[in-house]
Amino acid sequence: MTAPAPAPAPAPRSVYVYGVVRASHAMPPGRTGVGERPAPVRTVRAGALAAVISDAPARLRAKRRDLLAHQDLALTLGRDGPVLPMRFGMVAPDEESVRRQLLCTQNDCLAALERVDGRIEMNLKALPTEADLGALVREDPEVSRLRTAARRAPGYEASVRLGEAVARGLKRRAAAAAATVLAELSAVADATVHGPEVEGCVLNASFLLDRRGRRRFEGAVERLTPAHRDRVELRLTGPLPCYSFTEGRA
Repeated sequence: MTAPAPAPAPAPRSVYVYGVVRASHAMPPGRTGVGERPAPVRTVRAGALAAVISDAPARLRAKRRDLLAHQDLALTLGRDGPVLPMRFGMVAPDEESVRRQLLCTQNDCLAALERVDGRIEMNLKALPTEADLGALVREDPEVSRLRTAARRAPGYEASVRLGEAVARGLKRRAAAAAATVLAELSAVADATVHGPEVEGCVLNASFLLDRRGRRRFEGAVERLTPAHRDRVELRLTGPLPCYSFTEGRA
């Protein structure tokens, strides 16, 4: 009688990666991750680093619940030390692949952790505003000319040309005001980076700040908002995990 063949080893399970921290980083107890049935959060250690992971959900979608869970965990981790947060949706084939990547990028990750230690990210978006259109007509020669032409010979095409010119003028004056705002805020930040273009915005910038400088930065935004409200609308978001200022991620 032959012995039964041994059962095949279970296939490695893919893991969802939230971020990279120092190996000594304290983990918040009882946290779960993303997905309809969130799995417990744990760490994979390699050398001086640890990756914060959970079992990857079978079907991962960018639902608001999961986006918030991902970001909230990154913010919670950041209260106890620096973290290199991953963008939403980072899935690795298994724990061993994460461990290998940590070892390969250890020096870069440690340098990035040092760079964001004690810091937060704030994001500012600037949008054109339709306030004080009279000033736009007075200041923008193209808008003034087309407005006069539309009054002399009203019609659909004249209205379309005027509307397009107004939109361009609003965007130009918002961009000029946003450039002034950017220069002033960059002076009170440790670092500034431009983010990807966002539809409807003339500025999408992120600022790296010392945690202790948050109130000063917010105060500067509060001061600049009314000073430029006739030209640009400012939308401040944060504090955020330092997504825009980390390199050498696992």
